[in-house]
Amino acid sequence: MSSITAALQNWLAAAPDDTVLRWLFRVMIVATVTVLALDYSTFLQAAAEREARAPATEQTTDSPQPLPARPDQGGRKGAPLRQLDARLHQKMTFELAADGRLLATGTIAPGSAQTFTDEVAKRGSYVKTVVLRSPGGSVRDALAMGRLIRDKKFATEVEDDSYCASSCPLVFAGGAERRAAPKAAIGVHQISAMNGGDLSGADGMREAQKISAVCQKYLRDMGIDLGVWVHAMETPSDELYYFKPAELAELKLTTAGDAKPVASAEEKKAPARR
Repeated sequence: MSSITAALQNWLAAAPDDTVLRWLFRVMIVATVTVLALDYSTFLQAAAEREARAPATEQTTDSPQPLPARPDQGGRKGAPLRQLDARLHQKMTFELAADGRLLATGTIAPGSAQTFTDEVAKRGSYVKTVVLRSPGGSVRDALAMGRLIRDKKFATEVEDDSYCASSCPLVFAGGAERRAAPKAAIGVHQISAMNGGDLSGADGMREAQKISAVCQKYLRDMGIDLGVWVHAMETPSDELYYFKPAELAELKLTTAGDAKPVASAEEKKAPARR
């Protein structure tokens, strides 16, 4: 090592000044480029880590803490129904049961619509009815699921002591036939946002109004009375408006099977959720 250092010192002493300066300048350029490359690599890695920790905001009608109720009382909140099944707080799963009943259980998370589409592609020839048990979730996914249900002419159903709330009724509305048992809990409330999203500012209000218009058009296309959305918009996001059985029929959320397939172009333009 000492011999290399001595040789370098001798070269520097013997070389002309301009040669030394050019050599030093080149060394500085190489060092600067190396440092910049390392800094840029560090920046990209940090940005990727931040993106992984903070996924995009998704609009939803889901309540942070779902509020079960006995549907025969109707109105906001209502009385306790029973302890919610832990599966309702997990991402929605699909299970094909007897008589062509596809059980859709859990939260409608971003990506649930694609999972549902894949399930229908595999088992659609056996499916007759989609049975819903969900506290809601992603509005965009709920709309896509409802459209596919209508396109396939599946029926939808909420059983006794089962819970379909928040964005879940949007899926329910897609049924060519829509059946709710007397003790089914079907409820709605305002749009909110998850993952730290803010719908209170000017941009947030515009976004909420846009998705609200898309949901209203969807309900109209599905043959549902827009009074359903009025109840949703009148109810704070930490509460739920539960429909009485008579209201479900009056607002055409339940039907004898006279609903018809419709196009789906508007939802494809809608912003995302929760």
